[in-house]
Amino acid sequence: MQGLHSSGNSASSPRTPELTIQARSRIPSGSFIMESEIQQLVDMGATVAQARAALKRYNDVMEAAERIFDGAFDDILDEGGATSMPSGDPTGDHERCPVNMRLVTPEEEDASEEEGGSGEDDNEDEEFVDYSSDYEINDDISNPQVDIDPYAGIFFSKDRREEVIEVEEEPEMAYLPGTIERVKLMTQNQWMKGCPEGGEQGFLFSLYSQLVEGNCPCPTGCGYSVPRTKSHFFTIFSSFEVYIKHLRGIVHQKCRRCLKEFCFACGEPINGPKSPGPAKAPNDSDLFHCSNLQGIILGVGLAMLEQLCHDQLQNPLGPENKVRTSKRRKTDNVINTSMILDPDDDDDSYLSPPAQGKKSKVGIGYAGDQKEDTTGQAEAQMIQQAKDEKLGNLMAQLRMFLPSLRRPGGALTSDYLVHPTALAHLRRRFNNICSSLLRNDSLTDMSERSSVYFELFGWLETISNHEALASMMAMPIMVVSSVRTHNPRRVTNGTLPLRERTIIYEGSSGPRELLESIAIQAKAAIKGLEGVRPFEATPVEMTEEQKRINHDTKGKTKEVPLAPLSEENQKLFGFCQRILTTVDAIDRSLRETKGEKFLERIHESLPKIFSTDSTCNEVFVGAETSEEAIRQTYIAWATRVRFEYCDLTVPPPPDKPAAQDEPPHYKFYYNTEARMLASSDIPKRSLAIAKELAVLTTNLPVAWASSIFLRVDESRVDIIKALIIGPEGTPYQNGCFLFDIFLGHNYNQLPPSVKYMTTNGGKFRFNPNLYADGKVCLSLLGTWAGPGWLAGKSTLLQVLISIQSMILCEEPYLNEPGWATSSGTPQSIAYSANIRRMVVKTAMLGNLKTPPEPFGDIIRTHFRLKMQPISAQLDQWLSQDDGSPTVNDGAASGRGGQGGSANGLQADIEELKRAMKKLQDGGSCSGIMSPSCS
Repeated sequence: MQGLHSSGNSASSPRTPELTIQARSRIPSGSFIMESEIQQLVDMGATVAQARAALKRYNDVMEAAERIFDGAFDDILDEGGATSMPSGDPTGDHERCPVNMRLVTPEEEDASEEEGGSGEDDNEDEEFVDYSSDYEINDDISNPQVDIDPYAGIFFSKDRREEVIEVEEEPEMAYLPGTIERVKLMTQNQWMKGCPEGGEQGFLFSLYSQLVEGNCPCPTGCGYSVPRTKSHFFTIFSSFEVYIKHLRGIVHQKCRRCLKEFCFACGEPINGPKSPGPAKAPNDSDLFHCSNLQGIILGVGLAMLEQLCHDQLQNPLGPENKVRTSKRRKTDNVINTSMILDPDDDDDSYLSPPAQGKKSKVGIGYAGDQKEDTTGQAEAQMIQQAKDEKLGNLMAQLRMFLPSLRRPGGALTSDYLVHPTALAHLRRRFNNICSSLLRNDSLTDMSERSSVYFELFGWLETISNHEALASMMAMPIMVVSSVRTHNPRRVTNGTLPLRERTIIYEGSSGPRELLESIAIQAKAAIKGLEGVRPFEATPVEMTEEQKRINHDTKGKTKEVPLAPLSEENQKLFGFCQRILTTVDAIDRSLRETKGEKFLERIHESLPKIFSTDSTCNEVFVGAETSEEAIRQTYIAWATRVRFEYCDLTVPPPPDKPAAQDEPPHYKFYYNTEARMLASSDIPKRSLAIAKELAVLTTNLPVAWASSIFLRVDESRVDIIKALIIGPEGTPYQNGCFLFDIFLGHNYNQLPPSVKYMTTNGGKFRFNPNLYADGKVCLSLLGTWAGPGWLAGKSTLLQVLISIQSMILCEEPYLNEPGWATSSGTPQSIAYSANIRRMVVKTAMLGNLKTPPEPFGDIIRTHFRLKMQPISAQLDQWLSQDDGSPTVNDGAASGRGGQGGSANGLQADIEELKRAMKKLQDGGSCSGIMSPSCS
């Protein structure tokens, strides 16, 4: 079983419930720690040194257990009693409250007033350990521990890996009392799913063992007891409502001898509601009586929720999903399923660079040869809505049992006493569900599934409101990366062989980081929904006479109110606002519960969208930096700057100021069309643009081999510029190719307008599909025969990926229909050699010498970081060159001598290398050849 050896003491030594989980006894305020409390923490999975350090810091066993569980004492050594602790509070809470302060329930507060100070005298004869000899809090400011990270147990690295060995147990069944219905029982392996050996597993094992074995004695000591079985607390019913009804019937027990009422989960007396304020019903207050019940309900409920999500994923809608699922499966015994696997998308490059194998010889770079089958979409949507409603309802029912100090009617006992197993299940089960939902790259899909996502946002807000849970928002989520099954292990006594599997968990983005990516999409969508803003004339300085006449305007034009949104636009707008409200509420709660420094630490790691005129995007690396480190730096930089807003307007000349009602000009091929739509407001177009921007902000492909960068005008989101880095293994490798894109008045009923700009002044035709006049030949754009744009379905991202992968390809000669069968021929080889010469001259050297706006910093950083591999690539290209002169239209013919230099390639390469060397040695944000950072 999972981690039985990590909690062996719990299984072998009998314990009363009071000593296992529910011990809430106060620790004496002096330097002595009772051995019994240390043993309790050891039974839960802590080391002796960790137990002593935690109890020295906190005056409560459960709070000490929670801190150990949070990882705050992971740096404590247990060798010879040696300990190592930072002088400050490991969780950073010392900034807001004294070290000994903890949450106290109303009942405990009353009890503490009655006890007075008699606690220490009562324990004088008890055996104790002098803890101060093993551990001292070093407050000597002359020897500060500057290297200690107070949040090390929370902000651990995403490189963290955990290995868990699970045993496949035979399913257990039981009959419900008084019925013939058989139900499943949760096995110990299922209960401890995903928890590695250590604290988490120890807590789970302890609670499971307590509630499936032995008896629950009457707290008065009269000798009466009630036997516990697995079917009492670990029954998997058909619904969560049935499970709660079952618990209500067994939790409240009454002694048959002394008539004392007590809780079946913890064995303590029940004296009515334990908090001020009305409960919904008497039985409801029983379910909040103790932290044991909290851990059980959340554990079983989250298991039901996880199973429901799994069932929905295993029953995908439509044939496309079925095909996609089958392709993901592997034939060996290493399993990587989409249900348990949620690969980390930290670089957000889910669209990988094109595979550079032999392409299909169809001769045209269109996006596919099949029309989309739209039959059954309405039925599929209805099925999905029904599933979402069921999932949302279960989440709502289960959220009632989350610890919350802001519960309507007042907090209850279990709201104060958060059980460590509740934390374990939230981290291992809920985080997995949260991760899969927040990694959705379609804001439209999320808004259509609002019943699920609104409930998810409610969960995140509730978690961030509680000090004991708030750390989860920052912790990386441990997701399954691989599962390896082992041959069944034979056992004796006629039992079935045991099947084991090893599961590897890896760290991935935490809930708050994932939510930030959604928030970025929401902000972009709101910006798109605003549509094309009515043109606001530049303020002109007025004379004193004009100011007196127009005193109400104060020298400025009046603001034009935005037109009201359509119903469909309002729906998406409301969903985006809900996302941003959730983010603000979570940050506000984290600031209150964990402190300002904790929130600042979270914000340091969040993804961001920058503005090109507010920050410099160039990156530098040292000469001794390893190739792997340079790759990682490049991908991190490209991910950060792939999408930005900027000012694409052309400032009017000083001697010719623009007329007050005249819209500005743009650094843009479609300047005339854009100015014509300066004051238009088309709701459907705005909605389409909003959806596009939401996807593009976080889903542009980024990789060492090839990336796509986008710049969008900050006031006109329909004006876009794209820069595509030529893919590795093609004649376009590492070249920089610029495209102007305009989302016209009937977008997306019709495709966008796309113009290719890297043409050497209209001279070079780089591809059969890229003309010298800038035409992009692609059926998706309606510029070539074949399956084209699907109104309301196709996207700009599809267009960009099609250009990157199907036009900038390995053997571009084949893109011409008449040459589609000429793979590997001398003509195709010569054609690629001619393209390489044009790429070096224009897409590399030309763009580096005169970077097109607004991509100057992108192009300089690209060549600076890739100087060494590009230099090797240029040497290879020079050795492969056929010596033929460069032909503008790409129709190279004939072959010259090897290593051509008469055609100017060698001179261009030498100049390009000098330019890259100059960038490497003395490059700055202002650039080596361009006046400023765009």
